[in-house]
Amino acid sequence: MPNNHLMQVDEIEQIAKIFVDLGVNKIRLTGGEPLVRKEFPEILHRLSKLPVEISLTTNAVLAHKFIAELNAGGVRSINVSLDTLNSETFKKITKRDQFQKVWDNILLLLQEGFRVKINTVAIEGVIEKEILDFVAITKNLPLHVRMIEFMPFEGNHWNSKKVVTAKQMLEWVESEYDMVKLKDEPHATAKKYKAIGHEGTFAFITTMTEHFCGDCNRMRLTADGKMKNCLFGSEEMDLLGTLRKGKDIIPLIKSSVIRKHAVMGGQFGKSYKRADASQLKNRSMIKIGG
Repeated sequence: MPNNHLMQVDEIEQIAKIFVDLGVNKIRLTGGEPLVRKEFPEILHRLSKLPVEISLTTNAVLAHKFIAELNAGGVRSINVSLDTLNSETFKKITKRDQFQKVWDNILLLLQEGFRVKINTVAIEGVIEKEILDFVAITKNLPLHVRMIEFMPFEGNHWNSKKVVTAKQMLEWVESEYDMVKLKDEPHATAKKYKAIGHEGTFAFITTMTEHFCGDCNRMRLTADGKMKNCLFGSEEMDLLGTLRKGKDIIPLIKSSVIRKHAVMGGQFGKSYKRADASQLKNRSMIKIGG
């Protein structure tokens, strides 16, 4: 995408200020991969001056290069996208032999005092073999692992038979560990658990099987300045185009929130098993952001 189609640093700051004035108290920088954008340090510096909590989602490949900037920007919580703990599987999924770099950077982030969450998509044929390994790494490390049910997006070859449910995964963990259910925060998307005696926690994001749409308070702004009121929503509000015309974007923001569908962006009903991925109208996840 040409750079002039993207929000520029001043525009990101200007739009963020408007959201904060409307009551937003947390901003997450995500992607794609936010650390590959050359203006990342400046974007973080500008946003750090706002009265909000700032967090980050990253694949952690470049995390070691930005420790100073993350600390200076007040970032305390970092989500790392990691779908496997096996280096060969990592290479197959990502087409890159960088597992060790990612793992070393996870340990570095912990050493630097960041709260680290690991987001892993429950991929059929992979998670069955590794779910207990993901729980095992919470034994001696204060990591917070979150298993995410496989969700349909453009180009990800989703079908309902590939979904490994949170119920299935929980049963596997219960067969090996004594565990407790933890209290979930208001508007939480993850259902948290802790294995007895472990430093860290694990959780399930039950997007497909146990919807939390009615309590979701997330809004998303794509890199090209489109507002989405739901990860699955096909409707987008062009905040950037409106801003560049010198017009007020607040009516668009409010309209987007009001038009949020009751369930799953209005794209399909309560049963994911009847969903037809070919009929979904949406971007790919990498073009939306987390």
